[in-house]
Amino acid sequence: MLTLTEEATTAVKTITAQLPDAAEGGVRIEGAGSPESPFGLSVVDAPESGDAVVENAGARVYLDTDAAAVLDDRVLDAQIDPEQGSVQFAVTGAA
Repeated sequence: MLTLTEEATTAVKTITAQLPDAAEGGVRIEGAGSPESPFGLSVVDAPESGDAVVENAGARVYLDTDAAAVLDDRVLDAQIDPEQGSVQFAVTGAA
C-alpha cells in the first residue's frame, strides 16, 4: 500500500483543513491504468465507492482502483514552497 512521508502528510492535512467539512476530506488520486500515465489529483470531501484509503496521522489519501494497483509499495512525498504557497507531490520507489 502507498506510504506517506512526513512532508506529504503535512501537505495533505494543510490542504484538507480548508474544506468546509474536513472530517472525511482527503486528497484523491486517480490512475490511468499504467505507471507511465499521469495521475489525476483532486481534493475531495469523502472517498468514492471502491477507493482504497491510506491514512497517516490524520492525513487521508484516497486511491481509485487503477491508482491503488500502480502505487502499491510506493511512497508519496511532497515539497512545500512557503513563499509561493504551492505544493508539489511526487511518487518515489518502493517503501
